[in-house]
Amino acid sequence: GFMTRRGGVSTGVTGGLQCGFGAGDDPAAVAANRREAVESVLPGAPLLALHQIHSADVVTVTELWDDDHRPTADALVTRQPGLVLGIVTADCAPVLFVDYENGVIGAAHAGWRGAHGGVLDNTLAAMEALGARRERTSAVIGPTIAQASYEVDDSFRQQFDQRDAAYFAPGRAGHWQFDLPGYIRARLHRAGTALIHDLALDTYSDPDRFYSFRRATHRGEPNYGRQLSLIGLA
Repeated sequence: GFMTRRGGVSTGVTGGLQCGFGAGDDPAAVAANRREAVESVLPGAPLLALHQIHSADVVTVTELWDDDHRPTADALVTRQPGLVLGIVTADCAPVLFVDYENGVIGAAHAGWRGAHGGVLDNTLAAMEALGARRERTSAVIGPTIAQASYEVDDSFRQQFDQRDAAYFAPGRAGHWQFDLPGYIRARLHRAGTALIHDLALDTYSDPDRFYSFRRATHRGEPNYGRQLSLIGLA
């Protein structure tokens, strides 16, 4: 499940189904929003989420934890039924993985830094350690900032090699438009993912449906919300 900002109990600039603890929101409202989101995917299941830092680190779920003791990482995997894995985003890409045949799932927070650093490859490797096969694994890219909305500068472009040139369109002088979902698709393809689907929903250009860090920054807003993406095994 890929949540939007619609629904929920949060108010103000982050009003709606705001599911991030770093948004300056009332913790009770965040907890209520997260419960609402989980109920739409796997009612009654515990939610396991992370303290995300734009890393390539992956946690294999072996025990439950609460929101006050979240591991620091940017992806998590499990083969245990009855759990929901969650990732929060606000322009970065949420990527949900499943190997239906072998009963293994994963969820990754993939901004440019995490994707470039290998979080998607590491998620697939962690799923394989649980019995998944990447040639049987499907991945879905949820709402993320689109190329038309994602301007970067030359120093950003120089961190990528020539094989990634296709994901940079020339912009104004010294700037480029970066195709984050296209780059993520390429990384998943290179890693051997069987089936890749992109929802092709731009978080920046749709304020009624999605939170966006970049949009909030451009508007000078004091904070920004996060939407939650979820996957669970029944």
